[in-house]
Amino acid sequence: MTFAYWTVLLVAILPLVWAGFAKAGAEGYDNARPRVFLAELTGWQQRANWAQTNTYEAFPPFAAGVIIAHMVGANQVLVDSLAGLFLVTRILHGILYIQDKATARSIVWTVGFFCVIGLFLAAGWAD
Repeated sequence: MTFAYWTVLLVAILPLVWAGFAKAGAEGYDNARPRVFLAELTGWQQRANWAQTNTYEAFPPFAAGVIIAHMVGANQVLVDSLAGLFLVTRILHGILYIQDKATARSIVWTVGFFCVIGLFLAAGWAD
């Protein structure tokens, strides 16, 4: 399995990390109604929940980009590099979200977005 494929697994797990932060130390967690609980969070825990949601939203195009790039035989070093950088951006994005650093978070998000575009371009360039 390539490094890029491993990053797909890691990015898939990352929302669970942010959910753990969102729930950490918060009172009143009800496992029968976790979405209600998460919707009522405030402060950094609310932002951790938002990071969770955003990571779930970013996952499908990233995973598709990695899989498609592999299927068409794109340059493996490029695919691994873009996938690794995407993983780093998603970790930084969550940290910056929790810290309420909106501008830095948006810049990091944009870098991650261009990594996904790069995966599709790498697939398009493969012959």
